[in-house]
Amino acid sequence: QCQLSGLWRNDQGSLMEISVLRDNGDFQGQYLTRVTLSGGCAQISPLRGAQQLREEGWPTFAFTVRWDKFSNATTAFVGQCFVDAGGKETLTTMWLLREAVGSPEEDWKATR
Repeated sequence: QCQLSGLWRNDQGSLMEISVLRDNGDFQGQYLTRVTLSGGCAQISPLRGAQQLREEGWPTFAFTVRWDKFSNATTAFVGQCFVDAGGKETLTTMWLLREAVGSPEEDWKATR
């Protein structure tokens, strides 16, 4: 069984800590990204999410991160946790980042 709680590091060197994992699958924590839209210094940003609770298999999950301390953007992540034969846990994710724009005409460039 994969446990989402704890400290995670991705391929880019960003850190995610899931510090609260509730019995219903809801979780929260913080994210420190090493990649920013502005190229500026990133700060710790709050995250909230939920995982599927199943007895068998590896859980799927989703969470959002608000980059409100240094950017006007929000990112939604979805993924699954896997455990290899040696017991190593790995999270695989995909993400969508939404940046605020000033008008509906600029909407086309707001999501990455």
